[in-house]
Amino acid sequence: MPPPKNLRELRGLQGRLAYIRRFISNLSGRCQPFSRLMRKDVPFVWDQACQNALESIKQYLLNPPVLMAPIKGKPLILYIAALERSLGALLAQHNDDGKENALYYLSRTLVGAEQNYTPIEKVCLALVFAVQKLRHYILSHRVILISKADPLRYLMSKPVLSGRIAKWSLLLSEFEIKFVPQKAIKGQALADFLAAHPTPDNMELPADLPDEEVFTIEALTWQLYFDGAARRNGAGAGLVFITPSGGLIPYSFSLLALCSNNVAEYEALIIGLEIALEMHIDCLQAYGDSQLAVRQLNGQYAVRNATLVPFHERAKHLMSQFQDIHVSHIPRSKNDKADALANLAASLTLPSERDIQVTVGERYLLSPAIERIEEVVDSNVITSSECEEEPDDLDWRHPIIEYLLLGKLPNDSRKKAEVRRRATRFLYLNDTLYKRSFDGMLLRCLSKQDATKALRDTHADTCGAHQAGPKLSNQLKRLGYYWPTMVRDSIKFATTCKDCQLHGDFIHQPPQQLHPTTLSWPFEAWGLDVIGMIKPKSSRQHQYILAATDYFSKWAEAIPLKEVRADDVTNFIRNHIIYRYGVPSKIISDNALYFKCKSMTKLCEKYKFQHSFSASYNPSSNGQAEAFNKVLCNILKKMVSGNKRDWHERLPEALWAYRTTIRNSTGCTPYNLVFGSEAVLPLEVQLPSLRVALQLTNPDENANVRLAELEALDEKRLAAQQRLEIYQAQVAGAFNRKVKFRSFSIGDLVLTVRRPFVITRKMHGKFEPKWEGPYVITKVFSKGAYELSNSEGKCIYPCVNGKFVKKFYA
Repeated sequence: MPPPKNLRELRGLQGRLAYIRRFISNLSGRCQPFSRLMRKDVPFVWDQACQNALESIKQYLLNPPVLMAPIKGKPLILYIAALERSLGALLAQHNDDGKENALYYLSRTLVGAEQNYTPIEKVCLALVFAVQKLRHYILSHRVILISKADPLRYLMSKPVLSGRIAKWSLLLSEFEIKFVPQKAIKGQALADFLAAHPTPDNMELPADLPDEEVFTIEALTWQLYFDGAARRNGAGAGLVFITPSGGLIPYSFSLLALCSNNVAEYEALIIGLEIALEMHIDCLQAYGDSQLAVRQLNGQYAVRNATLVPFHERAKHLMSQFQDIHVSHIPRSKNDKADALANLAASLTLPSERDIQVTVGERYLLSPAIERIEEVVDSNVITSSECEEEPDDLDWRHPIIEYLLLGKLPNDSRKKAEVRRRATRFLYLNDTLYKRSFDGMLLRCLSKQDATKALRDTHADTCGAHQAGPKLSNQLKRLGYYWPTMVRDSIKFATTCKDCQLHGDFIHQPPQQLHPTTLSWPFEAWGLDVIGMIKPKSSRQHQYILAATDYFSKWAEAIPLKEVRADDVTNFIRNHIIYRYGVPSKIISDNALYFKCKSMTKLCEKYKFQHSFSASYNPSSNGQAEAFNKVLCNILKKMVSGNKRDWHERLPEALWAYRTTIRNSTGCTPYNLVFGSEAVLPLEVQLPSLRVALQLTNPDENANVRLAELEALDEKRLAAQQRLEIYQAQVAGAFNRKVKFRSFSIGDLVLTVRRPFVITRKMHGKFEPKWEGPYVITKVFSKGAYELSNSEGKCIYPCVNGKFVKKFYA
C-alpha cells in the first residue's frame, strides 16, 4: 500500500479505512496525523509522522482481531478510554469457555470545544458516544463498565447539572450499566485495547484514579464575594466566603493607607486570595462588581495605570497557586453583603494593629422573661457570629433532649440561648420528644429520615391526596407530627412530585408580552393559512379554502380547493399575490407540509422573499391570517344558510363584502387603502348615489376628483399606519396586563402540554395526564419559543411556544 501523494488519495484512504473501522481499535487516534493535512489552505506534505501512522495501520491489518457475535443472556463488558484528542471504546463479552472476545471497536476524534473538556468530562463523553453507537447491543444486555474513572458517579453526584451534563444523565438513565474498577489487566481483549490507547508520558494524570474518592471535587468549590470602598478619611475591604455547604464566612478590613476605589478593589481581592490559600482552598469562584479589575485579571483590558500594576501582578501570582480559579463580574446589587462590609470598614477608621469584631444578631421586642439571657461582654470587644448549617448526621432534637434530661447546654453562647428559649415548648415523655402546639396538642418530633417517610406516605401513599405544600404541612400537623422545616420541606416535596407535575393545571397566563407585527406599506407581508376541512363539501367537492391576508391594508385573497397540495399553494402565491400585487418581502404560514416543501423553497429563492413559520400549535403567531379566517367564515355561514353546498360560489361575494368593510385597526376599507377610493357597490348603481350621479353628469370633474384621491393616497396610508400602531399598542397593553413572565434556558428540564389537548382542546380520557416529559431545552428562539429534545438528544418539538411549557422539578 503506497502512501498517498495528494489530498484526493488521502481522502480515498480514509474512506476505505472508515468502511472497516469497527475492526480497528482507536482508528481516530491512529489517523490523527492525517487530520492536519485535511484542513483548508494547508499544503500537502507527507512527513514522517504521517508515514509512521500509515505503517502502524498496515501492521495492525496484518494481524486483524477476530470479532465475535454477542451471546444472549450474558453481560457485556464495555471498556472506554479518553485521550487528549480522541476517544475510544471496546465492547467485549466472555464466551462459554470464559475467554474474553471483542465484539465492536469504536473511536473518534475530539473536535472544537470538546478538546477543552476536563479529563472526567472526556470520559463521560466517551461513555455517551459508546452508548449511542451501541444502543442495539446495550438495550438487551446488562453492561459492566470498565475505565480509569467512574463517569456514572460523576454524572449522578453533581449538585447542579448544566445543559450538556443534564442531557447525558437523561440519556444514560434508561440503561443498566454498572461500573467496575479494573485493578489488573485480565484478558487479551483489554490488553489490546489499552495498547491501542496509550497514555502519553507528558500527559498529567487526572484526579480520577481508581478506588479514589475524588469525584466530588467540584462540590468543594468555594465562592468569594469581594468589594473595596474608598473614603476621604479611609478605605476598606469586604469579603464574604461561601462554603460548599452554603455556610457564610464574612471578613471586613480597614486599609491602612488612603487609596482609590480601583486599588481598594484589588486589595480586597488580594486579601481574599491570601485567606483562601491559608484555608487550603484549591477551587475558588470569585465575584466582584469592579468591571475594570475583573476584566484586567481576565486579560480583556490592559493595565495602563502604573499604580495598579503591582496589585495586578500580586493578584495574578496568587491566582496561579490555585488548582481552579475564576474571577467573574456581577452587578453591585448582587454583591450587597461584601459592599456593606467594605463600607463599614471604610467608615470605622481604626488605629493600626487593633481589631474590632462586629456582632450581627437578632433582638426580640417584648420578649418573655424566660427568654432574657444575660451575657457578659467586654465593652471593647463585640463578637460576630454567623449561623452555620448543621451536619446532616446531627439530629436537631439532641440539644433539646440533652437540656431537658441532663440540663446540658452547648458551649456557644448564642446556641445556649436558643436552646433555653426553645426548650420551654417541648416535652420529653416515654423516650419521645413532643412539642406543645398553641392549641394544646402534643406533636411528635421527627428526625430527618422519619420526616421524609411521613411526607411520602401522607402525600402519595394509599390515603395520600397529593395535596399542595401548605395543605400537606397542615395535614401532618393534624396527624400530630412536627419538625422545624416542615412547611419548607412540604412545599419542596409537593413541588417535585412527578405525578403532581404531569397532572397539574394548565397555565393560562401568557409567559411573554405580545409582539405585534408592524409594517409600513401595503403588500409588504402576507399571512397564509388554510381553512378546513369544511363540512359539508361544496357541490363541486371543494372542502378547503386557501386564504392570504395583507398585514397592512388587510386586503385578502382566497380560493376554494378540493385538496391542499404543494403545487396549489405555490400557484396561488404566484398568480394571486406576486402577479397581481408584486413580490412581498415576507410570507408567514404555519408548519403544514404543503407550506414546508421543496417547491415553496424554490419559489422563495426565485423571487427572493422570506418565508417565516409560526410556532407549532400556536395560531396566534400568525394572528392576521387567523383573524381573517374567523371573519370570512362568519360572513360565509350567513350567506349559505339556505344552501350550504354552494359556499364555493358565494366565496367571491364574501371576499367583496370583506374588502369593502371598514376595519377597526386601520379606520379604512382594504379597497380604499389599495386603490385610493371607495368601491362602487351594486346598490349605488341600482339606486344612484351622489357620487355616481356626478360621474354621469360631469366626467371631467370626476376625473379631477379621482386624481386628487390618488395624490392623497400616500397621506391616507400614513394615517392608517398611525392608527394601526395605536390600535396594536392598545391590544398589547390589554394583553400584557395578564402576562406572568416565564423563561427557560438551554439545558433546563421542562414539561409540555400533551399534543391531543393542544390540537383538539379536549383530553382523550378523564385520567390522562395533561403534561408530558420531561424534555431538555436545546434551543431558545426569540419571542418565547423553544426547541425540545428527549434524553437521547433527538429533537421532538422543533418550535413550541412558551405558554405550553413549564419547569420540571426533579
